[in-house]
Amino acid sequence: MKMRREEQLAIRRAAWLLVACLSLRLAIAGDIVHHDDIAPKRPGCENNFVLVKVPTWVNGVEDIEYVGVGARFGLTLESKEKHATHTRVVIADPPDFCTMPKEKLKGEVVVVQRGNCSFTTKSNIAEDAGATAILIINNRTELFKMVCEVNQTDVKIGIPAVMLPQDAGANLEKLISTNTNVSVQLYSPQRPLVDVAEVFLWLMAVGTILCASYWSARSAREAAIEYEKLLKDASDELVETEGIGSSGVVDINTTSAVLFVVVASCFLVMLYKLMSYWFIEVLVVLFCIGGVEGLQTCLVAFLSCFRWFENSAQSFVKLPIFGAVSHLTLAVSPFCIAFAVLWAVFRRVSFAWIGQDILGIALIITVLQIIRIPNLKVGTVLLSCAFLYDIFWVFVSKWWFHESVMIVVARGDRSGEDGIPMLLKIPRLFDPWGGYSIIGFGDIILPGLLVVFSLRYDMLAKKKIREGYFLWAMIAYGLGLLITYVALNLMDGHGQPALLYIVPFTLGTFLTLGKQRGDLKTLWTRGELERPCPHIHLQSSQ
Repeated sequence: MKMRREEQLAIRRAAWLLVACLSLRLAIAGDIVHHDDIAPKRPGCENNFVLVKVPTWVNGVEDIEYVGVGARFGLTLESKEKHATHTRVVIADPPDFCTMPKEKLKGEVVVVQRGNCSFTTKSNIAEDAGATAILIINNRTELFKMVCEVNQTDVKIGIPAVMLPQDAGANLEKLISTNTNVSVQLYSPQRPLVDVAEVFLWLMAVGTILCASYWSARSAREAAIEYEKLLKDASDELVETEGIGSSGVVDINTTSAVLFVVVASCFLVMLYKLMSYWFIEVLVVLFCIGGVEGLQTCLVAFLSCFRWFENSAQSFVKLPIFGAVSHLTLAVSPFCIAFAVLWAVFRRVSFAWIGQDILGIALIITVLQIIRIPNLKVGTVLLSCAFLYDIFWVFVSKWWFHESVMIVVARGDRSGEDGIPMLLKIPRLFDPWGGYSIIGFGDIILPGLLVVFSLRYDMLAKKKIREGYFLWAMIAYGLGLLITYVALNLMDGHGQPALLYIVPFTLGTFLTLGKQRGDLKTLWTRGELERPCPHIHLQSSQ
């Protein structure tokens, strides 16, 4: 059975794109409260490590805002800006504040250098000298968690202690030395319980699966009708028509499902080990290629629904390497390429997330059209492996790597970027800390494969919406994703593996309904019953 080279190339790209998408599945909002089990809590030394906003004013005019981290000890900070007072800031003398200063302070915030004595010693001296808070400047550009000494059993410090990075300290000292009046505020705002960004992200994920499901089911139905018509007419051009008019589809089997997760694990470790600026650039290029492919496929399919574009969608031109390509594809390709290039060039601007989401959604929908699960057995194996994969790389990986591999990769730590591009993201609109709510492609694609399968099965089995499985699969996915965001907020913004919650909802609902209705055997083995459209079976290499 023939297939256009254009479709074959698209299938190979989709297979590799799915592997890349599988490697990252995470809902994350950024940590405000940093829990730490290494430094145990004890009386006087039991604060959570919280991020602290340190806005500055120079001669009454607002200037730069810095971010520090609160100490395990000392007075806890206000959470609202309106309750935090403006306090004059001074440079410590001596700079390390390991000995009492010659002159008493008059309620100022004192800036001291790290080193030569413990953090608690500096804080006690600052309190005794009359300071209302202490800012300890780290000797590195990153922040450091300030804890009590091992032999300190009862710490009593009545002022807040905050650490600032080295560059922030240098800027503060420069401001203080050149201006007569520099003041700061110290407060640690909390995230809102629900941010609008999470609502929109939920709608994007659910809407993407919904669109992909109906597109896939419609394509399967049209292919079935056309195939039955050709059989009825006993056309001699049946094979040739299949080669030109039908879309190639990759049916994964159980071996391939397991192999996907194994390869995705290797890809994730590679991302973790090679995370750097240049490697992110490579991922951006790959994402643009996939985004162009996805956007092109979606636009061609959408425009083909209009009469004005029918002829150009059904007429083809033969090109080297790509083979037969429709005139409509040639027409939309320059726009898709230009869109992806513009996003790549301006991806650091504040509104670039819109372009990333458009390319990402188009890519996800395209993958869900090309890659399919043939029955519930394959879907169960794939989602079960992905469920264990999520738990391992978010939680268990900390034992080997001393940090969550998936969270590090999602944030783009050590890369100088704000995360890898294989994510849907929306800025947190009402969060005082800003940042983005994100979700990995795999959190949509993997359960989406099962949801798309449910609608194809319902249509081929001619089941009504309430008697079928698609409605309940969509509701289960929406609830699972909703619970993910609830858990995300309950965990103070710590990254959560979304499939930890989504898989039990979607797969559990499907298996339970199938058993109650007596369809489980059919779903488990035959799945979509008789599918007349041509398929390519993706097998593991022997």
